[in-house]
Amino acid sequence: MFALAFLAPVSPLNADAVRPNILIIFTDDQGYADLGCYGNKKNKTPRMDRLAKEGTRFTSFYAQSVCGPSRSALLTGRYPFRSKGWGMPASEITFAELIREAGYQTACIGKWDVSNRKPIISRMPNAQGFDYYFGTLGANDGGTVAFHENNQAAGKTSDMASLTRLYTNKAIDFLKNKRDKGKPFVLYVAHTMMHTIIDASPRFRGNSNGDLYGDVVEEFDYETGRLLDVLDKQGLRDNTLVIYTSDNGPWNQPAYTNKKNGHPEGSIFWGEAGPLRDGKGSCYEAGYRVPCIVRWPGQVAAGAESKAIFSTLDFMPTFANLAGFKVPNDRVIDGVDQTDLLLGKNPRGNRETFVYRNNGIRRGKWKYLKAKHNVYGYARDTKRKEVEELYDLEADIGETKNLAEKHPEIVSKLKQMMVEIMEVK
Repeated sequence: MFALAFLAPVSPLNADAVRPNILIIFTDDQGYADLGCYGNKKNKTPRMDRLAKEGTRFTSFYAQSVCGPSRSALLTGRYPFRSKGWGMPASEITFAELIREAGYQTACIGKWDVSNRKPIISRMPNAQGFDYYFGTLGANDGGTVAFHENNQAAGKTSDMASLTRLYTNKAIDFLKNKRDKGKPFVLYVAHTMMHTIIDASPRFRGNSNGDLYGDVVEEFDYETGRLLDVLDKQGLRDNTLVIYTSDNGPWNQPAYTNKKNGHPEGSIFWGEAGPLRDGKGSCYEAGYRVPCIVRWPGQVAAGAESKAIFSTLDFMPTFANLAGFKVPNDRVIDGVDQTDLLLGKNPRGNRETFVYRNNGIRRGKWKYLKAKHNVYGYARDTKRKEVEELYDLEADIGETKNLAEKHPEIVSKLKQMMVEIMEVK
């Protein structure tokens, strides 16, 4: 029987330790290989590439395979089968609630997506730990978004090209004008792009080598650079932990293209998965494995690459250590404290396992998938057969060689472990 590593306790840092500010930059539907520093040859992403040189680039980082579940996992440190994704109840405890009690100022800007896309006050950001909120409660599938500022309606727009700059401006305004300079802060910036329906502003539209999607990627890169520049000018660079990642893999299923009303005709609206198989909604790696870059000057190694298994689930326990709060002890927390991984004290990290919805599990290099995947409707892999699957992700990152028949003992152990993790209440 495997040990359930996700139950490991968290010990906060010494009270005299310097507590960092935390900036989370969270994109939507961005592919593993959309950035130059992750191998893209078409999109020009100088600011993100520079961020990778200034910090550590993670290559086995996991979110969830779709939007709402990914956000509830990030906020609570709990798998979506516990935290409920789009339907995250008010009873869930977010890292923002806990870190605010520890003396941090908290702000959320952008896509919320865990209150069933409705203005349910008890499940909106102010009630879930954020002092300030501006953004949309859901996605932009219909080509129009409605904004809320804190709990009040704040207008709407059908100009999708304006959103990346708008959210960046709101984040900059927080750093310059809304921030209490006597407190450390958490700023969670959750972009709507690159979720279809995508668009770029006139300055960027038609200028990339990657079609409209590439234009959007390059605009995001530029706007993120603006935000990081303001961070520097405010004297916050050295004591701010910057985390960039995405909510899930690219929406790259061609059969779905014609179902998106309002998307520019003939334009590709999805990103690139690089060496990974399939995309958003899938249980293959491209659904869950996403880019992640972490920078904290003098603390997190610069210009480094890490293959350690790391996840958005781990943010809450890691922030608990860094900020000096305790994780809830009345519920399962699936995240693990990755402070030592970030600080270079434990290159392997504290995460050995990752569960893919209720469909499979990774432990170390081995990944098991059930014969019948319970995937989202647009996730279609025509090469897939309904058989149990086992992959060696170190040797076969593209999941091309099913080794289940060769290693039945590993299949059996992984199946048992997945059941044990999911049965814990």
